[in-house]
Amino acid sequence: MPLPTFLLLIASVIVAAGMTLAVFQFVGLSLMWLGVLALGLALGVRALKWH
Repeated sequence: MPLPTFLLLIASVIVAAGMTLAVFQFVGLSLMWLGVLALGLALGVRALKWH
């Protein structure tokens, strides 16, 4: 993967994470639910990787 593409990917992930935090704060949801969602997604991706 070329370096500019990799850096763009990293930057977009950081921006998406920041926007997610902002939306959760704006809506008034607890960040605990965001953590639970992230854990569930991580476990799902991990399960997919092994199949």
